[in-house]
Amino acid sequence: MEGDYTWVSRALVTMRKTMIAPISRSKTLESIVALVLCTLCNAAFAQDTNYRDVKIEQGVVRGYRSVEENIFTFQSIPYAIVPSGLDFYKAPLPPPSWNDTFDAVDRKIICQQHRQYPPGLVEVKEQCLIVNVFVPDTKQEKLPVVVFVHGGAFLFGYGNSRTPKNLVKSGKIIAVTFNYRVGPHGFLCLGTDAAPGNAGMKDQIELLRWVQRNIAEFGGDTSDVTIAGCSAGSASIDLLLISKQSKGLFKRAIGGSGSNLNAFAVQTRPLENAKYFAQQMGFNDTNDIVALEKFYLNTPYEALSLKSAELAQTTNSVTLFSPCVEKDIGQEIFLHDSPFKILSDGNFLKVPMLYGYCNMEGIYRVNMFDTWRDKMNENFVNFLTPDLGNDEENRVKLAEDIKRLYFGVGPVTNSSILDYIDFFTDIMFGYGMLRSAKLQLDVGNDQLYLYKYSFADESDDYIPHTAERGATHCAQAHAVMDLGDESKLSEKYRNVKVIMRDLWLNFITTGVPVPAGSNYPAWPPMSQQRSYMSLNSTLEFRDSMLSERTKFWEEAFAKYYKYPAPPNPTSSSTSINVPHNMHSDLRCSNNY
Repeated sequence: MEGDYTWVSRALVTMRKTMIAPISRSKTLESIVALVLCTLCNAAFAQDTNYRDVKIEQGVVRGYRSVEENIFTFQSIPYAIVPSGLDFYKAPLPPPSWNDTFDAVDRKIICQQHRQYPPGLVEVKEQCLIVNVFVPDTKQEKLPVVVFVHGGAFLFGYGNSRTPKNLVKSGKIIAVTFNYRVGPHGFLCLGTDAAPGNAGMKDQIELLRWVQRNIAEFGGDTSDVTIAGCSAGSASIDLLLISKQSKGLFKRAIGGSGSNLNAFAVQTRPLENAKYFAQQMGFNDTNDIVALEKFYLNTPYEALSLKSAELAQTTNSVTLFSPCVEKDIGQEIFLHDSPFKILSDGNFLKVPMLYGYCNMEGIYRVNMFDTWRDKMNENFVNFLTPDLGNDEENRVKLAEDIKRLYFGVGPVTNSSILDYIDFFTDIMFGYGMLRSAKLQLDVGNDQLYLYKYSFADESDDYIPHTAERGATHCAQAHAVMDLGDESKLSEKYRNVKVIMRDLWLNFITTGVPVPAGSNYPAWPPMSQQRSYMSLNSTLEFRDSMLSERTKFWEEAFAKYYKYPAPPNPTSSSTSINVPHNMHSDLRCSNNY
């Protein structure tokens, strides 16, 4: 950037060259002074409107105006450093600092993963821990802050996969998105010094600490932070709630389509998963923990990332790498016990929550229906999550009961597709959320606002073999976040997006989705019967979300639930609990 006065000198030279008639010395001087002052004013105005400099603890960052939304965006700011070498799988390191102004433009950085993105959309970097801050054009200070955690099955995704510009242009809030490590890099959990587990969750903790240290400089209120996410982002929110590391980092939470009690949220047996994955890559010395650790440290991460993507689509509704209960080896622990035990004990942050899921989450599994229909008829046990049943006999009995509940006594056929959707809605997302919400209520969190989102737009595809539509996985997040050129959406969907953004903004700014005096129907906190708001083109508060299916799952989990356990690398056991029916089909959702 030019010095403060260089461009003024150039302006004076230009004026001398373009003067076409002699005038008095005094008049000339007056004209020059007036023009210089005008130019200075215009430059100051341009600086005020086109970019904004903010001094944070690391140095000065320069953000730029997003003209369409009339907000400022500060993007790709490093909030931590990914460790390297023997510390590759450990917690992040403090962020870098700089002396010059950091140009906070979107560098399209994402963490290491293997996924087909459009050319030029993103760039994979090992040093990927960046934060994006979206600030309204206002002089107001101490604005409420919302931090969005992206989804992607803990395997994929990045902070700006969805942006919150339309929320921020309301002028009421500041929004933050960010990257965290995913796949083996973020969630290898060996219980050893080199790979204690939960590196990706510790990235999230470090980001929230960065927000506490810096967001006030952007105009945000450090005491008024809401965390929000969908799918794995929502499961992350739920896990942050019960982590001892989270104390003092946020005030409210918004979770959608993902819970800390969903099977995909926490590995049941992380060391077995790590051994199985290594075997799939041709490494067989898995019972030697030192050798296993070296395998993960020495294998190129691109190869690990590719294999984890190949093994992503599983019938048992989990992936191999996700958060884990950590073994205490002296490190800072993110998750010290199983989520169910922590929730039951009540020893966690009880904050206001906006919490719910979509009526047909399982639509996102429809692309596998033609393949999995026959597999369900062959052996339904393979479709049970790994946290159900302690022995094969129990799992077989439970599988028979589940298949009968959803599909009746006959085989699964094309006409069963709505039952198939219900099954995956419940086992992957819905029941875990209801179970977690009930446990929170039982131990005293009386500020939980439950919802079910069911809006389906006329542009949505019909469900195969039917003339029906439904709200698929994370449809509520699509309704709240930016969605390209929204003028091209149907009028009905645009109206739904207005409603959803109103509710979310209300919650972020006040702690309740429908404040007193609102034109929306009253929305009291959840009751013991799990009362909830039905979110569609209109709102309707309903007394209970309990159903025959809910009651079935309550009994099944009470009888068969297997608690997630920390890795025990000193164990001499050679058995590996192999995940069922791994597929190389990468047609899994961007959201999960």
